Amino acid sequence: MIMREYRRKCVSADTAAKAIKSGDWVEFAWGASYAGLIGEAINRRREELHDVNMRGGVVLKPLPFIEEDPEGRHFTWNSMHMSGYERKLAQRNLAYYIPIKYSEVPRYMLENCRTDVAAIQVAPMDEYGYFNFGVTISHYAAAVEKARTVIVEVNEDMPRVHGGYGHTVHISKVDYIVEAGHCGLPELPSAAPSEIDKKIAAFILPEIHDGSCIQLGIGGMPNALGKMIADSDLKDLGVHTEMLVDGFVDMVEAGKVTGMRKNIDRGRMAYSFAAGTKKLYDFMQDNSMVAAYPVDYTNHPFISAQIDKLMSINSAVEIDLSGQVCSESAGAYIISGSGGQLDFVEGAYNSKGGKSFICLPSTYTDKKGAIHSRIKGMMTHGSVITDTRAGVHYVVTEYGKVNLKGMSSWQRAEALISIAHPDFRDELVEQAKHLRIWRRKS
Repeated sequence: MIMREYRRKCVSADTAAKAIKSGDWVEFAWGASYAGLIGEAINRRREELHDVNMRGGVVLKPLPFIEEDPEGRHFTWNSMHMSGYERKLAQRNLAYYIPIKYSEVPRYMLENCRTDVAAIQVAPMDEYGYFNFGVTISHYAAAVEKARTVIVEVNEDMPRVHGGYGHTVHISKVDYIVEAGHCGLPELPSAAPSEIDKKIAAFILPEIHDGSCIQLGIGGMPNALGKMIADSDLKDLGVHTEMLVDGFVDMVEAGKVTGMRKNIDRGRMAYSFAAGTKKLYDFMQDNSMVAAYPVDYTNHPFISAQIDKLMSINSAVEIDLSGQVCSESAGAYIISGSGGQLDFVEGAYNSKGGKSFICLPSTYTDKKGAIHSRIKGMMTHGSVITDTRAGVHYVVTEYGKVNLKGMSSWQRAEALISIAHPDFRDELVEQAKHLRIWRRKS
């Protein structure tokens, strides 16, 4: 019965793409989940279509329907979290950012966002008629529920992961099935940590104890910390994160992660989407240790705060002397997005024994070779505030770490200046005086 339904719904990518109409909103790609055959088929229809809004985020491969439509006459890309590729599209006015609090995205799908078509890559159907979302759970169940038409592209290389919940879609909810065979998955190589990344990670490592539960963001510094954890004497660590990355595999293989002290999902690594190398995808395949959940579970502060000693480690672009954090833009220039950073800043602080770390190098070098401080008296004009000053817990640079909770304005200024690059400290003191947040001392 199920296989008869499968064969009836199995069509070519070109046939499935005909479900898209002018004016539609299409949920298409997130991270390593990328329905390539359907994307190419959509592109072949571009002259027939107008004002089609495609939506996704953290895209790791070029989007043919955008690349072949350089004036944006047919398609617009709407991103909930900009990858490096999407940033370049935004510079060409071909991509636009959707501000999110990541834990709320499934609710956006159900209550606020129009979704006419969901085109999602999945693992092969099981004997009970379920397709597994694999590397991207995120908000897909909500998108499927909302969509007029559901298209799944079956990738034989997509890992079949364990839940959680919301990690599958039944064939009865699918309108079209496109078989892609073995087409691999986009890889996100681990960023090599710099010496500064290693110094920052070294300040965080002593704050992590046996039984702590780890959330890591993306980039060189989290990779450095993951390596240090793998090489440490820590034991019985847990994992509760929005993004599963290669560093977690290293920690498991080193015997550091058991999850047996977690208050919820004991013995399991909870995640919402994954992006990394083949090593990560192979690790996820049919691994009972992995627990895949929608992002309104992994990221909701009420859920994560139930886990004792939750350690949240994320990166930032800049911070001002009041403690406001920008992690998504350089001035008005969009870099990425807020993602789940604020979710975990709140969740970790409310966890018993939990700590949230915002990490950033003390300086950056512009295109002209000039060096600038990432700690500023006031935010760069146009910079987006990702984390409010009241919410920020620990801030870490290569010069140290400070805990801003409970500090007065002058204490914050003093603390943040103490971990700024020494070449900029005097200048920051003068800025603090101008802002009237520098206490006179005898």
